[in-house]
Amino acid sequence: MALRVYGVAIEMLKMLRPVMERIGTKDPNLGYQIRRAATSVALNLSEGAYSQGRNERARWHTAMGSAAEVRACLEVADALGYIENVDEALLDTLDRIVATLHRLTRR
Repeated sequence: MALRVYGVAIEMLKMLRPVMERIGTKDPNLGYQIRRAATSVALNLSEGAYSQGRNERARWHTAMGSAAEVRACLEVADALGYIENVDEALLDTLDRIVATLHRLTRR
């Protein structure tokens, strides 16, 4: 994989797994939503790495939106009391993914 951010996305999935399981036991719909969004980040990064031009950027935009959605899902789960004290390292990783993709979409 040519993009280093792909490795960051895979690490994010590993960090997120226990949190997704906790959320899923409290709210299966939100658990499914966060799982879909999180896997979308890695899958769209992979697809974008092997695309060209506008297709490449479109995949990166989708991955960026999905990473932002994961962060929002975590904030919603925290607000609803499904999880407590979202891991700052996880939030930082999501922010790093979004920032990297933002730069990639601007080149």
